[in-house]
Amino acid sequence: MSGRPLPVGSAPSARPVIMGVVNVTPDSFSDGGEWFDPDDAIAHGLALWRQGAQILDVGGESTRPGAERPSVSEELRRVVPVVAALSEAGCVVSVDTMRAGVAEAAIGAGAAYLNDVSGGLADPAMVPLAVESGLPFIAMHWRGHSADMQSRAVYDDVVVDVARELAERRETLLDAGIRSDRLILDPGLGFAKTGDHNWQLLRGLDTIVGLGQPVLLGASRKGFLARVGRAAGAERTPKERDVATAVTSLYAAQHGAWGVRVHDVVGTIDAFDVADELAEEG
Repeated sequence: MSGRPLPVGSAPSARPVIMGVVNVTPDSFSDGGEWFDPDDAIAHGLALWRQGAQILDVGGESTRPGAERPSVSEELRRVVPVVAALSEAGCVVSVDTMRAGVAEAAIGAGAAYLNDVSGGLADPAMVPLAVESGLPFIAMHWRGHSADMQSRAVYDDVVVDVARELAERRETLLDAGIRSDRLILDPGLGFAKTGDHNWQLLRGLDTIVGLGQPVLLGASRKGFLARVGRAAGAERTPKERDVATAVTSLYAAQHGAWGVRVHDVVGTIDAFDVADELAEEG
């Protein structure tokens, strides 16, 4: 039996929901295809669930800058068996896709969340599907596909501009029939953003949370964390960015984020546990 969606209006406790990343791709920036085989992806998802993830986000298309899109049939082949197996195991599963056909098949396989990095802009059939399904819909700030999105990283004030564009997208989605209590916004760190833009958005996270919708933050292992604190020398590899990611997750918790999307669940929980312990009165 598939897991049920968590309440969207607020996190189930004082800390954000932890969404564990399950990449079923050969070219993900974060793991280089380590979980591309469906059986490996399923095992990885179950491990993240046992570690404490509350949602498993299954995606079959790499959205790193410059990535080429797989065919629809290939994305379906990658995603649906993994969603089905994890849902059958009782996990709460999100499907990370910009294609309504993939989303519909994933819903049939038990997906409980729709996570569209284009916010429904890439496929005109996505929003009607989200409305019909009634599932929570995660809409990210998006300006174009991975192949050329970094050419669109031009802002007058990235916090103001992203907040405005997210607010406009929210109104469009609500007008289309998505319920406010089912809509989650994501500022889209790394998507048509430079490293400096990402830092500015983190500093301005209160503005994004102030839009009044639950906010999901996805900073995990992204390139802007590779050189933080390092004036010179080699960049951190993606897996070496987990400690820096945990700090951003704790920061998100302190600034009212509904959820954090992470590769390293254990480190995220450790950061939250330490903060909770420090907050305890002796």
